[in-house]
Amino acid sequence: MQVQVRGRRSAGWWVTFGVIGFGTLFFVIGAIVAGASISFVTDAESAEGTVVSLEWRDDHVSSSSKSRQSSGPMAYPVVEFTPAGGTPTTFQSSAGSNPPSYDTGERVDVLYRADDPGDAKIDGFVSLWLIPLVFCGVGLLIAGIGTGVAIATRRRALAARSGSRTVVPAVG
Repeated sequence: MQVQVRGRRSAGWWVTFGVIGFGTLFFVIGAIVAGASISFVTDAESAEGTVVSLEWRDDHVSSSSKSRQSSGPMAYPVVEFTPAGGTPTTFQSSAGSNPPSYDTGERVDVLYRADDPGDAKIDGFVSLWLIPLVFCGVGLLIAGIGTGVAIATRRRALAARSGSRTVVPAVG
């Protein structure tokens, strides 16, 4: 005779579906950010800019100095470019790195909105596609793990249920 504790089984399913939901949420956020990047690239004008300086910032927030060593400050390129028919404009990239991805004086391709040249980005993989890729990838991984656990749990339950029935062959 099998006894099932209803509350415990239900809690397992809630956790599994919570993991799937969390992964799906991450994926949706990544898809929204990717859509914003696609919209920006589609509507953007292109210009050539120059890295005029590197802004070094220590943005790392560590909960404990023992648990994680800081990799040091990050370099954010400050780029100057001249939009079509406009005056020179300067912006700071939202993507930083250590070691720096760009050198002072280096020429870079810039994408900007014609109606707002201050809304500009370096035309590169990291500044346009890294965040959406990370969110979509992590979301797919987490939702995939949750789905795999749900399928395995369901198969195990079906196998246990069919294994508990005794089939008596007919003699004839």
